[in-house]
Amino acid sequence: MDISREPAGEAISDWTDVYFKRTKAAVGRFGDCEATYAVFMRRPVLSAPRLAIGWLEGVARQRGVEVRVDLRYPEGKWVGAGEPIFYYTGSLFHLADLETILLMKLGPACVAAYNAYTMCSDLPTVAFLAMDARHCAGTEMAELMAYACSVGSERARRKVGAVGFIGNATDATAGYFGDGPGRGTMPHALIGYAGSTVRAAEMFHETFPDVPLTVLVDYFGREVSDSIACARRFPELAASGRLAVRLDTAGSRFVEVLDPSASYAVLERHAPEAVRGYRDETQLRYLIGAGVSAAAVYHLRDSLDQAGFPGVKIVASSGFGPAKCRVMAEAAAPIDLIGTGSYLPENWGETYATADIIEYDGVRRVKLGREFLFRR
Repeated sequence: MDISREPAGEAISDWTDVYFKRTKAAVGRFGDCEATYAVFMRRPVLSAPRLAIGWLEGVARQRGVEVRVDLRYPEGKWVGAGEPIFYYTGSLFHLADLETILLMKLGPACVAAYNAYTMCSDLPTVAFLAMDARHCAGTEMAELMAYACSVGSERARRKVGAVGFIGNATDATAGYFGDGPGRGTMPHALIGYAGSTVRAAEMFHETFPDVPLTVLVDYFGREVSDSIACARRFPELAASGRLAVRLDTAGSRFVEVLDPSASYAVLERHAPEAVRGYRDETQLRYLIGAGVSAAAVYHLRDSLDQAGFPGVKIVASSGFGPAKCRVMAEAAAPIDLIGTGSYLPENWGETYATADIIEYDGVRRVKLGREFLFRR
């Protein structure tokens, strides 16, 4: 699927705001003019305009008209609140009904790109895997979010040398992260089917012997015991770095043998300043609370190392958005890879992009209060 071309034709009329269609009808009756639109957002973002502009230009080609785009912030650039990301100019009659769909394709992508960038920048040595598809409202959103994630990740590579997102979970959008297919190993369902964590790992490895093995270890609440058991079952994979264990522990319980007191003790050994410097209850929960906390990651790392498996990697998932990644960075949690869909915008109101016409036949004119949009 290529959302740069959808919706097109008659579908545009079905999905655009009615007042834009009525504007188009009025312009068609009283005479066309050339209009210039300024497109901006009300919060800082990363510019992620490729799919929006691609769609706009594709519709213009279908209609046999010209649209001129003045891109002020190329893909991946930081954009301040209220700063026009791009301007576009053309026939008002042919542009009037495109604004709704154009903005759908811009705002969410810019915020998601910003979130992905901050996560990768805060944890530059950690690899990320995009697992957002199941949280998206349909396949069009899934493609838009994969694109945005790749934009944020690429900026983090350029700016801070981050590893960034190395792939995503679906084949359909894997192309945004390179030439390979989607990535993934096993869901909890396979462990339930197998009846044991080790048996699920055996089934997976027998079926996909050439794929690095990542085992979910929280199904039975024996994160440490099952991690060590899998390492003992696959010692060669463990030694070569081709075995990873994934913590996805629910926030309703602690990782095996941990509780608040034990979690405090773990972080006191490894990252005492992180605990002393927390600022709110959410940050404290990320450090020593239930679920996948910094203490849980350190505890699992310690247990694997003590059992003789320092080469086994740790994958962490469950709620790893910008705030949690920042806390994990402050605690220097020993994570090798994070699986996350939490770069998706949490406050959807922040994703609203806006377009205003600022010139009619070259004459500057905009509603009062939006003069800051004029081209400089």
